[in-house]
Amino acid sequence: MTPSRHTITAAAFAIIPIGYALAQAPQPRPEETEQWSPEPPVVTPGSAVPTPPPSDAIVLLGASGLGEWLSTKDKSPAKWRVEGPVMTVAKGTGNIETKRKFTSYQLHLEWRIPQGISGTGQGRGNSGLFLASTGGGDAGYELQILDSYRNKTYVNGQAGSVYKQYPPLANAMRRPGEWQSYDVVWIAPSFAADGTLKTPAYLTAFHNGVLIQNNVPLGGETTYIGKPQYKAHGPSSIKLQDHGDPSQPISFRNIWLRELTSPSVSIRSPK
Repeated sequence: MTPSRHTITAAAFAIIPIGYALAQAPQPRPEETEQWSPEPPVVTPGSAVPTPPPSDAIVLLGASGLGEWLSTKDKSPAKWRVEGPVMTVAKGTGNIETKRKFTSYQLHLEWRIPQGISGTGQGRGNSGLFLASTGGGDAGYELQILDSYRNKTYVNGQAGSVYKQYPPLANAMRRPGEWQSYDVVWIAPSFAADGTLKTPAYLTAFHNGVLIQNNVPLGGETTYIGKPQYKAHGPSSIKLQDHGDPSQPISFRNIWLRELTSPSVSIRSPK
């Protein structure tokens, strides 16, 4: 049956309030994805000892300085400061990422919050390790770097969290001024030919030798507002964040990686 002109007009007017209501719907807020409890137990780690790279490692930060790093923004040489084996964020110069791209790997990274740091919450020594950088800015999957030594914030945003997804199993922070370490096993997500997700990313991480993430499946890329989601990508750079907060800049040293692509290495995710 063909609707009359009067019927079509009435239907069109009926749709207008629905569209208007959608346009006026409240937008999500970052606070909606902040988890504040329960707080992870505090664990005192052992003494800090630099972990030298094994024989098959790719050294990303050592004697070569910034030779393995680029500015994320324009792919120019990285502009962070280097003094000997130590690299320090140069505030305002932007994020940096590795020249090389990786899939699944084991990563070791050491970082230090400056002694005498000021600020509170997320404004206290904020940076991030993006295990796969999928674009400019903060696109990718972030393991949070933050001063969480006696510094309260939302637990899925403290040091060792998969940002806005998983709080750490423990708070293993050393005091500001002391070197921290992350040891990470990253299993990259896989995608079908049409771009749909086949298997999610999995992450295992140790903070100062203490297990903080135990083979957790990620819900997607890091988001500040809203829920994480995936978009198809291949091998990716590793990114370090220039967060831009006013606190003193964070330093890094002794970053190395072992690719998990050899036939002798079994990479399995839970079914």
